[in-house]
Amino acid sequence: MECALALGFEQMQPGALKGAWTDRPRPLGRFDEVLEAAAGIDASVPRAAQYFGVAGMEYMEKFGMKAETFAKVQVKARKHSAGNPYSVFRTQLTEDEVMAAPTLFGPVTRYQACPPTCGAAAAIICTEEFARANGLRTDVAIKAQSMTSDLPSTFNEGSMIKAVGYDVTASAAHNVYEASGVDPRDIRVVELHDCFTVNEVLCYEALGLVEEGGAEQFILNGDNTYGGRVVVNPSGGLLSKGHPLGATGLAQCAELVWQLRGDAGPRQVDGATLALQHNLGLGGAGVVTLYEKVS
Repeated sequence: MECALALGFEQMQPGALKGAWTDRPRPLGRFDEVLEAAAGIDASVPRAAQYFGVAGMEYMEKFGMKAETFAKVQVKARKHSAGNPYSVFRTQLTEDEVMAAPTLFGPVTRYQACPPTCGAAAAIICTEEFARANGLRTDVAIKAQSMTSDLPSTFNEGSMIKAVGYDVTASAAHNVYEASGVDPRDIRVVELHDCFTVNEVLCYEALGLVEEGGAEQFILNGDNTYGGRVVVNPSGGLLSKGHPLGATGLAQCAELVWQLRGDAGPRQVDGATLALQHNLGLGGAGVVTLYEKVS
């Protein structure tokens, strides 16, 4: 096959995600078991907010991170989103506003959870020969890609950090860096799965952008935005751009292709020749893709 079309779309309903069927085992049943053992289950709170809220509490306890640091991730996301015409939320937020929003669970307030949104995205993937024969651009290529699924550590270690995908992400990232020979510290732009501010923080470390326990200083130093070491989610991410589930991965792909082509307008990351994409779905798969700018 020389050419393929990838298409994703979603028509989502307002409010928290809910299962459509109640007459069969839940795909996230094993995740609920980890949650139950770690903190109990609150039937009045959306389950995803509990997963990531408890993961955030675990991270705070392990490394001494302040809850306010999670809020800084959403403030950054809104700043980036202001330059994205496809973003749902482009108004700015202050750290105080993020912290004052109603609490969902643990350190996670309402502004620290991605909104349910509708959307669509598409990409054409083809060989270089096909592109040249049909007058298509050949200046961005996939350098390496890896998909991983749930591991024994996802469920067997009693850690909500691992249950929400830390090891899945780290495994896929390791595979990509090994296959490509690229050091993650050489990557200047990243689109990662920030379904909650907590997950963005965890992914900084799982993707190797910073050492374990270094996420808070990474954020405080401004190393996750323009002027820092790597621009994370220049699109605004899921937190501000929106998260139409079926379209999210391809939307990340589009943003990174625009970045590498120099077509990202006010969001442009200067000097980007490598771009990293991370997408995650609980129950469960993680995908990491490395794109490169080529002649």
